[in-house]
Amino acid sequence: MIPMPRADSPIWTDDEQLECVMTIPEAPNVTTFAFRPPSGATFVFRPGQFVTLDLPVPGGNVQRTFTISSSPLTSAYITITAKVQPGSIGTRWMHDHLRPGMRIKAYGPSGLFHLPHQPDGKFLLISAGSGVTPMMSMATTLFERGEDPDICFIQCARRPVELIFRKRLEYMASRITGLQLHFVVKNSQPYEVWTGYRGQFNQLMLGLMCGDYLERDVYCCGPEGFMASVREILRSLGYDMERYRQETFAAPVQDVSEFEEFDDVVPSDIALAEIVFAHSGVSVQCSETDTVLQVAKGSALTIPSGCTFGVCGTCKVRKISGAVHMVHNGGISEDDIEAGYILACCSTPIGTVEIDV
Repeated sequence: MIPMPRADSPIWTDDEQLECVMTIPEAPNVTTFAFRPPSGATFVFRPGQFVTLDLPVPGGNVQRTFTISSSPLTSAYITITAKVQPGSIGTRWMHDHLRPGMRIKAYGPSGLFHLPHQPDGKFLLISAGSGVTPMMSMATTLFERGEDPDICFIQCARRPVELIFRKRLEYMASRITGLQLHFVVKNSQPYEVWTGYRGQFNQLMLGLMCGDYLERDVYCCGPEGFMASVREILRSLGYDMERYRQETFAAPVQDVSEFEEFDDVVPSDIALAEIVFAHSGVSVQCSETDTVLQVAKGSALTIPSGCTFGVCGTCKVRKISGAVHMVHNGGISEDDIEAGYILACCSTPIGTVEIDV
C-alpha cells in the first residue's frame, strides 16, 4: 500500500524510484500512466514540465522524456500520457509491460515550457496529437485554482477518436465559463456524427474560434510541421511572436541556451523581390510582402480570384521557378503544391519568381 502524503511530507527528488499505480487507456495507442513515490513524498513542478523515465527494455535501458499531463496542484501523484509511434521502443515497452506495482527510475521534473508562476493572463493553447499533454496540465492547473480562467483551447487530431482527453476537457468546460474548447479533425469517422471543425487548422478557423487571439499568450505543442504552420498563421495575422512559446516532441528544452531559433521564412516589407509573368512578358519589382495577385492586378493582368483568403482555390496558378511564401486556408491540395501550383492571393515572392500568367 502506498501511503498518502502528509502535511509534513518531503518533496520528491529523483533519488527515489516511482511506482506505477494505475494505467488508463485514452485513445488508440495512447495510455496514461500514474506514478506515486513509495515514501508518500509530494511532487513540485510547473504545468508543462516533463520527467525522464529510465525504461528497462530488452537489450539495455533507454531514457525517454514525457510531459507530465497532470496538474501540480494534485501533488500526491503525477501522470504521463504516452502514444506509441511507429518504431517506438521505450513507449512500446511501457504499453506492453508497465503495470501497477512496477517501479521505475525517473529524473526531473525539468523544462522551461510552462505557465508563468502567477498565471493570471489570457491564454491560447494550441495542440495536435499527443502534443496536448502539456496543454492538459496547464488547463487543469488553471481549472483547479478555484478561479474562472481565460483559456481558448484548440486541439487538432486526425479523427475524433484520436482527440486525447476529450471527455475530461468537456467536463472542465462544462463547470466553468472561462474555457473555450474547440476541436479540429482532418477526417470524420463512419457512423459517427461530427459537428466540429474539419480540415487543416488555418487562419479562418483561428479567427472564428478565438477572435481576441492578439491579446493572448500562445502555447503550442505538436509535430514540427504543425507548429511551423501555426507560427506562419500567427505571423501573417500580425501576432507579436515574443508572446509565442512552443514545445517539441523531439527534445524538450531544459536550459535557456537550448531555445530553438526558428528558421522560418518571414517576408519583409523592405526586402525587394521580382515577379516575372512569363506568358504576358511583364516583369515587376515589388516587396516580399506583396501577393502575386496584388502585383498582377497592379500591372493590369487578370488572374481569376474569389475569396482572397486562400479558401476557394480560384486564383491557382503555376509557378515556373523561384520560391514563394504561401499561407493558405485549404484552397489548394498538397498534390497541386508538389506539382508547382500556388494560390496567387496568399503567396508572396521570395527573390525572383516566374509565374505562368
